[in-house]
Amino acid sequence: MSAQQARVIAVVNEKGGVGKTATVINLGAALSKQDKKVLIVDMDPQFNATHGLGVELDEDALTTYEVMVGDDDLDPADAVVATKWAGLGLVPSHVDLAGAEAELMDQPGRENRLKRLRPLEKDYDFILLDTPPSLSLLTINVFTFAKEVLIPCQTHPYALKALDDLLDTIELVRENINPDLNITGLVPTFYDPRTRVSRGIMELLQADERFEGKIFDTVIRSNATIAESAWKQKPVVFFRSRSYGALDYTNLAKELLKRGNGKKN
Repeated sequence: MSAQQARVIAVVNEKGGVGKTATVINLGAALSKQDKKVLIVDMDPQFNATHGLGVELDEDALTTYEVMVGDDDLDPADAVVATKWAGLGLVPSHVDLAGAEAELMDQPGRENRLKRLRPLEKDYDFILLDTPPSLSLLTINVFTFAKEVLIPCQTHPYALKALDDLLDTIELVRENINPDLNITGLVPTFYDPRTRVSRGIMELLQADERFEGKIFDTVIRSNATIAESAWKQKPVVFFRSRSYGALDYTNLAKELLKRGNGKKN
């Protein structure tokens, strides 16, 4: 672990079904295989990242719900649980997180609650934040805490259309809350070079001036092994290391390490 603080990356798309949680889990695992210390923070009340990492919580376990609404003296390190894989930690989620927005509605500084995890930055190389597939106070907290945004985008027309709203949201957050938030890159997912749709969407993304220099060379190809590994609650790089899914996420991790943090010159 270097002396510098973790790269805090929000993996975000307001459209569901684009491979967001799969990217959080599998990119995090691939980074850990590159000898990086990684913390995954599950900010989705559906707790798919928690489930996907095979973590079963004790009744008294702390989760992102407690991070958001708990007492100010909460030690964020107490919310970290180990996974089965070295170098890969988790702040788990719980269905109770769905009620956090209502509980915090009238609280001052409610958009800053996730910053309570800031002391953990010194302990990790990467903190990857999974988000709900909608714009909410939870998502705003993620944007406020994060320094980088990674956007998984399914190579499908509906997913492409949803990017407009997401980019507007990011720009509003940069202007009003977190000027340090930058888009590190967009990762095409569910890519199938055999289909005209996938190829066409890739061409549109590459021609879009808003993403100039931001589209990763690595694409996540449609691969049944990724879904199978999720069913088995095991990241694909540990589940079947020679599959296309494992290869793609390994390449994505290596490319992310080579890229900067998305800051503009």
